[in-house]
Amino acid sequence: MRKRRYVLLIAGLLCLSCCSEFIHASEIGEHKQDLSSIDQIIARGIQEKKIPGAVVIVGHNGKIIFRKAYGMRSLEPTQERMTENTIFDMASLTKPLMTATAVMQLYQEGRFRLNDPVSEYLPAFAANGKQDITIRQLLTHYSGLPPDVPLADTWSGKEEGFRRAFASVPMTPPGVQFRYSDINFIVLGALVEKLSGLTLDEYASKYIIAPLGLKHTRFLPPASWRPLIAPTQYDEHGVMLRGVVHDPTSRRMGGVAGHAGLFSCADDVAVYAQNLLDRLAGRPSHFPLSRMTLEKMTTPGQPATGTSLRGLGWDIESPFSSNRGELFPVGSFGHTGFTGTSLWIDPVSDTYVVILTNAVHPHGPTGINALRGEIATVAAAAVGVAPDGGRYIARLTGYNESLSGTRLWQARNGEVETGIDVLEEDHFAELADLVRKHGGRLRVGLLTNQTGVDAKGRRTIDVLARDAEASVPGLQLKIIFSPEHGVNGALDTTDIQNSTDAATGLPVISLYGSTDAQRRPSPEALKSLDVVVVDLQDAGVRYYTYEAAVRYFLEAAAKTNTDIVVLDRPDPLNGSFVQGPISDASRSSYVDVMSIPVRHGLTIGELAQYINGALGLHAPLTVVRMKGWQRGDWFDSTGLTWINPSPNLRSLQEAMLYSAIGLIETTNISVGRGTDAPFEQIGAPWIDGRELASYLNKRYLPGVRFVPVTFTPQKPYPFADQVCSGVNILVTNRNVVDMPELGLEIASALHKLYGSQFQLAKIDTLLANSDVLHALLNGEDPQRIAENWQSSAQQFEAARRPYLLY
Repeated sequence: MRKRRYVLLIAGLLCLSCCSEFIHASEIGEHKQDLSSIDQIIARGIQEKKIPGAVVIVGHNGKIIFRKAYGMRSLEPTQERMTENTIFDMASLTKPLMTATAVMQLYQEGRFRLNDPVSEYLPAFAANGKQDITIRQLLTHYSGLPPDVPLADTWSGKEEGFRRAFASVPMTPPGVQFRYSDINFIVLGALVEKLSGLTLDEYASKYIIAPLGLKHTRFLPPASWRPLIAPTQYDEHGVMLRGVVHDPTSRRMGGVAGHAGLFSCADDVAVYAQNLLDRLAGRPSHFPLSRMTLEKMTTPGQPATGTSLRGLGWDIESPFSSNRGELFPVGSFGHTGFTGTSLWIDPVSDTYVVILTNAVHPHGPTGINALRGEIATVAAAAVGVAPDGGRYIARLTGYNESLSGTRLWQARNGEVETGIDVLEEDHFAELADLVRKHGGRLRVGLLTNQTGVDAKGRRTIDVLARDAEASVPGLQLKIIFSPEHGVNGALDTTDIQNSTDAATGLPVISLYGSTDAQRRPSPEALKSLDVVVVDLQDAGVRYYTYEAAVRYFLEAAAKTNTDIVVLDRPDPLNGSFVQGPISDASRSSYVDVMSIPVRHGLTIGELAQYINGALGLHAPLTVVRMKGWQRGDWFDSTGLTWINPSPNLRSLQEAMLYSAIGLIETTNISVGRGTDAPFEQIGAPWIDGRELASYLNKRYLPGVRFVPVTFTPQKPYPFADQVCSGVNILVTNRNVVDMPELGLEIASALHKLYGSQFQLAKIDTLLANSDVLHALLNGEDPQRIAENWQSSAQQFEAARRPYLLY
């Protein structure tokens, strides 16, 4: 491995941690040249009067590779040179360095769950509709609370600050919108004090500052530190603040608050950052959190639909993360402080950048976001960081967020070949192998419908009956099986009879009817076959019955040792998102394939593998993989022709909304069946569309709006020939909508507005989760309900990983 050499930047630099080494004069190398432009950036900032001075430290691979002080510590009322040991008002760096770390320590001790409502521990916080705001939402700034407590009138005291924070009125419902708020961390400070029995400064000193060995870090710095403290700004009485917290709310609360009040120096911040990196890397460390807890703290923890990526106290990618620069990957993390402080940490390159300045001195903020970003970019380039195209964040979250400043996904123009196309390209090699396995003869059954076509539009039925039989001696297509809606996908009835395929003369066995036996392949049919080929376009939702059909074939094949070959097709809703509650384990049925989330993010082939493995079936299964499909591909990125998988899924838009509206269609509403927009609208004769739209729009659900409409369904669907009032659902950003949660939002709204008419309990058929049903019936907020199923969804994501093909 190529050796890196380092330059002696400051004589007398002391060791900052057990893993940070002194830079010897002999270690002069490439970093001197690479990092020298920091001097120019700071000099320009001083010349433009953006900052009076600064202290910058860059750490990499356990060593300090840059440490330097610039300019002036004080300009008014006296002039003083900046020194490396200057102590700064850290402002909002208090949030991650102390408050969030304290909260995560208490979490690690099992004192609460992140999705617990704050009011469970601080009952006064429930005032003004805040009873459903969770601890996680405070940590990620998704609480919906305003930026600060009222400051227009005169007040003082910590308890008064808490009272005002507890009395705050949400600006938006919790969980739907990122809004940076000091109130969030004032309340978290109160939570630490309530659970620990110590004041926040006492707790931080005992459990964070002391274990790390920080020498010049604390709230309420003593008078003896004053000569080293960088002054900030003149207060309302014309007095220069020096050693007194700059933030007016914290100052009124006595200088100790969860959002601001900490004082520290660059060396101490470097110790903190280095120990944090060491802990994440599994090296010896004094950081006061376990590796697992720290990983949770520093990876995305915002709601699944959040447009700004936030860790639990840390910024990852949001409007506030300009100090990341251009090169550190999305997924690294940091924070800034209003006075001019900044820290950014990148576990991938094992690097941190500390920038401390009193930019508000002497007359207020000047805007240093660009300066911070430039320094971070220089530091990243110096240690060899290159743009990663979103790979790191993809590993953390499952999808590419290289454009995630607003989490915008580019629609890819792909060229996907489905399983039948690949089978044809391979000259039916997978089937030829099975011919040899079965002694030179292969009796083939085919489960398919109108979606089973190749790139040329030829039916898989015809491809197997003609091309495959001609190419593979001994192969013969014997039987066609059809799922719900029939072999042509046009029937919306349970009365589907067996028939004969006109083009091939082959028998078509219908596997749809009113009884369980009618929906399963008979043992007699499978005994006459060596292999069943499956070619179906799924809808990516667990209550779509084609998935149950695949399970039933796997269960039967496990008993008869019949081979199953799945010709894979895309999940039309993409394979990146896992959304919705997991159905109860005891509830599997024809409309609940197994205990998985509503939106599972699996292709039909991956789902077959998951069913086969997770249920311990061990049927002989082969999946013919697609070519060119990526997990983030919606159907419109595949280049494939849309063929309605069932009569009422006539577009990708309807398929997408099916994962929301289909969830509630077993209640007593119309979901638009029998109209030209099924699943794009809901209604009933007893609904006031304007009232419902107003209620739902005031929920500020990410990526969706609601428009009042009226419509009249046709026979044989619910409310046929009756005028229904309701809402049309307008998706404005499909990548941020949690579709199953959207379904619950609508159900909850109907329950609140029309409780005597809306039969909410009937949602249970497709919801299949008793805890969620009870929460809805009890009037709990859908955002909170959705948070409670996230941990089980994450467990499913881990469980599905071995079965992923793409």
